[in-house]
Order: sequence, then structure tokens, then C-alpha cells
Amino acid sequence: MQIDRKICFPKDRKLRILQVSDPQDMHFVRRAMLKMLDAAYDTVQPDLVVFTGDNVHGNHLDENRLGMKTKDKALIAKRMAQALDYVLRPVQARQIPFCMIYGNHDDLNPLTKQEQADMYKNYSCFFGLNDAHPELDCDTYNVPIYGSDGEKIVYNLWMLDSAGKDDGTGKGYCYVKPEAIRWYQSESDTLKAANGGAPVPSLMFQHVPVPQITELFVQCEADDPDAVQWRGDDDLPYKLDPERAEGFAAEYPCVCDTDFGQLDAIRAQGDVCALVFGHDHANCFDTNLHGVRMIQTPGASFRSYGTPQSRGVRVFEIDEKDPWNFDTYILTYYDLLGKTMRTRMDYFMSADEFDVKRAVLFGATGAAALVAGGIAAAVHLLK
Repeated sequence: MQIDRKICFPKDRKLRILQVSDPQDMHFVRRAMLKMLDAAYDTVQPDLVVFTGDNVHGNHLDENRLGMKTKDKALIAKRMAQALDYVLRPVQARQIPFCMIYGNHDDLNPLTKQEQADMYKNYSCFFGLNDAHPELDCDTYNVPIYGSDGEKIVYNLWMLDSAGKDDGTGKGYCYVKPEAIRWYQSESDTLKAANGGAPVPSLMFQHVPVPQITELFVQCEADDPDAVQWRGDDDLPYKLDPERAEGFAAEYPCVCDTDFGQLDAIRAQGDVCALVFGHDHANCFDTNLHGVRMIQTPGASFRSYGTPQSRGVRVFEIDEKDPWNFDTYILTYYDLLGKTMRTRMDYFMSADEFDVKRAVLFGATGAAALVAGGIAAAVHLLK
């Protein structure tokens, strides 16, 4: 059953939101991510956890450990439930309220968004979803946050679907629907009216970045240490412009392919303190574009690509006395667990980018040298 309670600022009037983006794992999970997330929950002690898409590696749930595939929807659903439980059970065990949106990988399987939503509803700490507007995806909704007295809405979270076609074909779109933008404008006006005509300060979460985010990337020399490759046919090198964004980027952004005036709507409503994305696992930056603050959060997954500098979670700290301003920062795997021989070895054994190196290493060593060689390689590679 879903929880039936309001989200309120705590008594100290400081709200802590933990964003987990792209955990993107399967029914046989990589444990390093779970250790990292456990440490994040215990370190931050958030009042709310927001999962911002690619919560499971949905397009690989048809595979077993040997890579053999199945078309059995019931089996895929069972695997989906197991993959979700690895991610959600630690939050449930700590009794932390949590909400979510979908990403493109959540939808790349035979299960519909609503069928997946029914799995989330098995956790009593889960809340959210859209049950009132059938023209919208079920993960387009808002989360009102009340003051510490529990009486008045003083903050708000907008949760917008941006990825997934939801028809079981594996062919998804990447954009925020025009219906979702109209709904946002209407609901924003409703909140404003109830707030005496003043906009309610908000964060807006969606999985896939808006197209304008590519404006932050400038062409550079191929040997530039910050160069990343554009995904276009000419494969030109680009880098994040340090004069326009604070942070780093290890990949060219993959953005919504269509824009239906989202930024215009945000500016007109005047309530969004920041628009927050996931999706691009190896990027982490903060910027202001077209009058809208935008924040890119890296991924948590060890089963997909990433870097030791990017794998982690983002924290938002909001003061009820000054809700229009907030502090935000990233906690990486090593920030949370320390950089010890054990954590380096765990990283090497779990991170996707070392798949080939692990196979070569373990295939070339005998049983006696396996552990020693693995540790030595991990320490060398993760310095």
C-alpha cells in the first residue's frame, strides 16, 4: 500500500533531498552500487529520495547470466521486481519516503509504465504518480512539500516523464509531452493562487536533458584533455565550456529530440529554482541557460558506463526560511566509502568499464595468481 501522509519540512526547517539517477541494474545486481547507496542514505539521512530514471536496466531483463534471452513476459516481470527490490528495499528499510520518474531504459521491455508503477506501490514509503490525468504519463505529477508546521505548501517538486514510448516495441521518444507542459502551467497557477498569488518555489526533475544543454559544449582540439566526442556523423571533439558551466563532462549530452516550449513555460511561471536531469552518466555540472538554472547529475550505475569521479548521488539542502535558494553537491563512490584497498578492488570488480580488463586478467592468470593479480590491477587502474 502507498503511504498516506504529507511530506513536510523537518522541525529544524532544513529539508534534505537525495537524488539517485540511473541506478540502471538488473536482477543480479552489482554490489558496489548498493554499498554506495547504503552509505549515502546513512551519511545524508535524507528526508526524501528522488529516483530520476533508468531505475532498472529494463532492456536487459530478458537475459540471464549467460546472456540467453527469453520472451516470457511473466519471467521478465519477475526479474523487474527483483531488480527494483535491490534498489528500493534499502530505502524502505530506513523508512525514507521516495518518489520516482522513468527513464528510457525503464521502458525498453514488454512491461508498461503502469505495470511497473504497480510494483513501486508495493513499498509503503513510495508516493507520487499521476492517477488523475490520463492524457499524461503516470510518472508526470508534482509533490507538494509543506512547512514544518504541516499547514501550508511552501515548496514543490515537478516530476516530468521525458523518455519511453510505453508500447512494448523498444522504440522510445525522448521529450516532454506538450500535454505535460500545459498541465505544469495549470498546476503551477493553482499553487500560485493558493499561495496568495506568489509562485511556489520548486525543483523540476526529468530524466533526459533539454536540447538547449548542447549550447554549453564548444568545439575543441582532439588532444584537449577535456575533449569528448560528438555523437554525430562527423565525430568532432567538443568540451564543456568552463565559462558557461561549473563542473565537468566526459560525454557529449544526449538530449530530448523535440522541444515544445518547456523553458518558455518555466520562465513565464517563475516558480522553478532549477531544472534537474540525469541520463548522461558521466556528466556533472551546474549552469544557467535562457534564464533557467539547470543541473546535470551523474549516474549511480556500475553496470553501465561511468567514471570514478562521476558515479554517485546528488544532495539538495533547502532552508524553509529561504526556499528560493538551496545548496547542492555530489557525493561520489569514494566520497562515501573512502579510497581504500577494499573499495578500489570492489570498484574494479563492479564497474562496467573494466569488463574487458577483468576478462583478460582473470583469463590469463591461474587460480593462485587470481586474487593477487586482481588487487594489483585494481590498485594500478584506479590510482
